[in-house]
Amino acid sequence: MLDDLDHELERRGHAFVRYADDLRVYVASERAAERVLDGVTAFVEGRLHLKVNRVKSGVAPATVRGLLGFGFFVRDGQVRVRLEHRTRVRLKARLRRLTSRRRSIAMPVRLALLNRFLAGWSAYFALAETPSVFTELDEWLRRRLRQVRWKEWKRFAARRRNLVALGIPDRKARQWAASRKGYWRLSGSPPLQRAMPNRYWTDLGLVSLSDRVRRLRDLWRTAGCGPARPVVWEGSA
Repeated sequence: MLDDLDHELERRGHAFVRYADDLRVYVASERAAERVLDGVTAFVEGRLHLKVNRVKSGVAPATVRGLLGFGFFVRDGQVRVRLEHRTRVRLKARLRRLTSRRRSIAMPVRLALLNRFLAGWSAYFALAETPSVFTELDEWLRRRLRQVRWKEWKRFAARRRNLVALGIPDRKARQWAASRKGYWRLSGSPPLQRAMPNRYWTDLGLVSLSDRVRRLRDLWRTAGCGPARPVVWEGSA
C-alpha cells in the first residue's frame, strides 16, 4: 500500500528513502520539511487510511536523525555519511563475543569467523565517509586479539619464548612475561604492540575494516557509482 506513497513522492520530485514503514524525506530547509511532513501525513491518513505515529514523526536536521544505522555530518558545506553511534556500540558488542577469552578456539578459526562477519558488515557500512573511525575500530579489534593471544600463552615460559621469537629482547620479554597486570592493559603495552603489529595479524589472515572499506569504495569509483548526497533537513513520518 505504501507504494502509492512512493509514487506520490516521486511525482512531487522529493528525495526520499523508505524502509518498510520508516520514511525519510530530504529537503533544503526547515520550512520545506514542515510543509512536506504535513503533506505526507495528510496523504497517508486521508488517501491511504493509515495512521501516522506522531510521536516518532517530526522535522529535524539530517545530521541529528540516523537512518538504518547511518548518521550524517556536515563538512565543507556538504552533508556526508557516518556511522551512527549505536552502530558502533552494536559492532563492538559483536566483536567482543567473537574475541571473548572464554571461547577456547584456535586463532585461525577465530580469525575466519571475524573475517566472515566483517565482510558482510563492511559491505553494508562502507557508505560511511569516516576512515578515521574504521582505523580506530581496527586498532581496538587488534588489541582485543592481543589479549586473547596473551591468555593463550598462559605461563611465564611460553610468554617469554613467544615474545623473544617475535623480536622482543630477552630482558624485556622476561620482564613482561612476569607482569601481573591485567590482560587488557598488557594488550595495549608497547612490547605487545611491537611483538604483534598490524603485519602480524595480516599474515595470520585478518583483513582489516579499513582495507575492506577502501577496496569497496575504490571499486565504486572505478564503476562510476557511489552514495548520493542527502540534503540538510528531513521530515519523517
